[in-house]
Amino acid sequence: MRFETIAIHDGQSPDPQTGSVTVPVYQTSTFEREDLGRPGEFFYSRIGNPTRKALESTLALLENGRHGLAFSSGVAAAHAALQVLKPGDHIVAGSDIYGGSYRIFEQLMRPWGVTTSYAADESTENFIACVRPETKMFWIETPSNPLLRITDIPALSAYAQEKGIIVAADNTFSSPYFQKPLEQGADIVVHSTTKYLGGHSDVIGGAVVTSDDRLFAKIRNYQGAAGAVPAPWDCWLVLRGLKTLKVRMKEHEATAMYLATALEQHPSVERVHYPGLPSHPRHDLAKKLMTGFGGMVTIALKGGLPEVERFISRLKLFILADSLGGVESLVASPAKMTLGALSPEERQRRNCTDNLVRLSIGLENAEDLENDLLQALQE
Repeated sequence: MRFETIAIHDGQSPDPQTGSVTVPVYQTSTFEREDLGRPGEFFYSRIGNPTRKALESTLALLENGRHGLAFSSGVAAAHAALQVLKPGDHIVAGSDIYGGSYRIFEQLMRPWGVTTSYAADESTENFIACVRPETKMFWIETPSNPLLRITDIPALSAYAQEKGIIVAADNTFSSPYFQKPLEQGADIVVHSTTKYLGGHSDVIGGAVVTSDDRLFAKIRNYQGAAGAVPAPWDCWLVLRGLKTLKVRMKEHEATAMYLATALEQHPSVERVHYPGLPSHPRHDLAKKLMTGFGGMVTIALKGGLPEVERFISRLKLFILADSLGGVESLVASPAKMTLGALSPEERQRRNCTDNLVRLSIGLENAEDLENDLLQALQE
């Protein structure tokens, strides 16, 4: 079956007891056991819950993976994926990554004995240049946050497979509708389901998908032992969002392309970062790996931080907020918000300049959003 059919049907059969066509919210902490010797498939909701199982099954199918695991947040999912490592191991990550992932590497994993190096950019050559004998994982975001850089997943995965290195790909910006890293050689896919998969800015969640039985067993054990799992209602909200993922992603992308093209011509805009533009340095690679370019656009404004502050203050439809991927358009300053906890030196190293503005393009009318951006850019 094709993507939108899977999103609506697979893993979500009508309830056998009542015939409900929507997966019920099994709002229970525990389940009755038949006897002491047979606990049944479900016995405690931290370990497993029917609503969560439906979500995990659907997520795996949408990524063309064998196993899906749901978590209480995107960073919980990322931290769980890293539990396949052990003290003494080494990670190579991209230079342009989500600030929450950077904090996990530096504040949680490094004290535990797992170190991380950051490639100079997202090229395969620069990832390889950071490899050590103890390197056990490549961590990639593609497109990356906030500069929308593209990693060559097949090339990097081919090298990693030869060296026994795990490739973990954060696929949040693309969603499985526009990109499937497992099909391109990655071993693990991570999502913040808070974003496009939920799609309505009303739930926090995360997910890990893999087809590797060994990796699944380790992450599944961590999920149950650590307990950072989503509540049944949160799982239901993400399941609801998945049903409309295709139509939403197509609209996000269409409007993002329209606005990126318009902004690229504006005299107040120094640069537009969007993989759908021919000016993007890896536009051809993005066309090869992705079936669409997503709904995130980052712009660099002439005039630095004062111009960013003025621009954001004048916006009417774009809401200043710390998330992305919802039906409403959002705006953020990476230097002051998503990467604000990083030192100025680290932000400079990552080319996260003060004049960057990240736009999450929602589902409003494209011309209305364009008019809002243009009036905010007026002198």
